[in-house]
Amino acid sequence: MKKIRTPIEVRYQETDQMGVVYHANYLVWFEIGRTKFIESLGLSYTEMEKNNVVSPVTDATISFKKPIRYGEDVAVVTWVEAYNGVRTTYGYQIINGDGETAVSGTTEHVIVHKESFRPLSLRKAFPSWHQAYLQSKEGE
Repeated sequence: MKKIRTPIEVRYQETDQMGVVYHANYLVWFEIGRTKFIESLGLSYTEMEKNNVVSPVTDATISFKKPIRYGEDVAVVTWVEAYNGVRTTYGYQIINGDGETAVSGTTEHVIVHKESFRPLSLRKAFPSWHQAYLQSKEGE
């Protein structure tokens, strides 16, 4: 299974009064990781959007294990957890500087036509994405 590690800069404005990264910011970090993962496959959301297709989140899970604080070395590890030709579930781990998992989670996505929000088959609409996702899961 292909996994991509993306460094994250913990910015001061992302922390709360306790000095810990505010929980909603981890979803932003998931998106950064997902975008880098997609780029590592040679794909681009921009190309998809030129066809009036977008990829909304239909479900998200997140589990907090250890706090992340301003100034820490952090990375998000991203992979395709599940894919069936229509729905894609990405897996994430936020790793701290000691290599420990601080946060883990998933986001589930479908692709839809931008105006109607009608779901589309990724397999049919973007065969190159379909093949790239299948290849990224090989070796399980």
